[in-house]
Amino acid sequence: MKYDPIHYHDYLKLDQLLKTQSRRSEQLNPSAPAHDEWLFITVHQVYEIWFFQIIKELKSLSDIFKSTYIQERDMGTVRHRLARVLLIMKNLTSPLDILETMTPLDFLDFRDYLYPASGFQSAQFRIIETMLGLKENQRHQFQSAPFYDHLKEPQRSEVIELLKGPSFYESLESWLERTPFLKTESFDFWSEYKKCLVDLYNDDLEVIKTNPRLSEAEKIKSTDMIQNFLAQVDLVFDEKSYDELLKQGSFKLSYKAFHAALFISLYRDEPVLQIPFKILSILMDIDEALTTWRYRHSLMAHRMLGRKIGTGGSSGTDYLKNTADKHKVFVDLFNLSSYLIPRHKLPKVEISYPLR
Repeated sequence: MKYDPIHYHDYLKLDQLLKTQSRRSEQLNPSAPAHDEWLFITVHQVYEIWFFQIIKELKSLSDIFKSTYIQERDMGTVRHRLARVLLIMKNLTSPLDILETMTPLDFLDFRDYLYPASGFQSAQFRIIETMLGLKENQRHQFQSAPFYDHLKEPQRSEVIELLKGPSFYESLESWLERTPFLKTESFDFWSEYKKCLVDLYNDDLEVIKTNPRLSEAEKIKSTDMIQNFLAQVDLVFDEKSYDELLKQGSFKLSYKAFHAALFISLYRDEPVLQIPFKILSILMDIDEALTTWRYRHSLMAHRMLGRKIGTGGSSGTDYLKNTADKHKVFVDLFNLSSYLIPRHKLPKVEISYPLR
């Protein structure tokens, strides 16, 4: 053998790992320990182990995106590792199915022993949110204090430092901004594309006006919606106007990054754009998976707590629902669909460059 042998039990350090299964109800009330506390501990430890893995993947991706020139082979690595993160995040809801085999009455057997411990104090989950790009001013406010004030040191300081540096979102934005644009003296792609988009929505207006199945009230409502959108189109394709919307919080991506993401989405079938499009799609899937998990978590909390406050002092169910609504990172990628047009209406372009 090339290396010294090691046993499965020792490699996974199972003695140390399994000794962490220590019930607080057994320590504080030895005569009546809560059986289901074991399940509660196991599920939350499993979460933290998966969070640990997600952080390792995101750190590796951040290292790749730090470069101002990304090799094509590295883009495949980015896609592969993001897909792994997505699968982990999709499976975050599965432990909740197991946890819900514990009834609210079972939970009450040990709930009082948990104060003020709460999932809100999970440093690893806050690190994941921060690494992805969730900023402090984009978070649902809790107890009028910064979210990191509820963390222990040194994790608290680590999160504060992460907030200062570029997140994965900002690195992605920088990468998108380096996408070449099709603008020459003889051809301005975005002017041509804007005309196609406006024509498409004007056609919709004509359909609404002549549709006999719509009432006058429905026609007015639909017409107003499209006209309001057309007014925004003028702003989105004008850099100064877009920057004003950016300051107001209507967009998160920079003007160049948003248009690059739109271009990639429009010409996704081109070989050079297939991996970049897949990366953008996975990022939306990750946002969706996290939102689904947050909402599912809020349903479980409602089932277990009713209208009680959480062990960490939050409003329990309401707080979790609010985070599901507000804590989305890649919203601009979702909103791209508003600016898409059918393939057969796309301006003809020659795409023969790599993306860096």
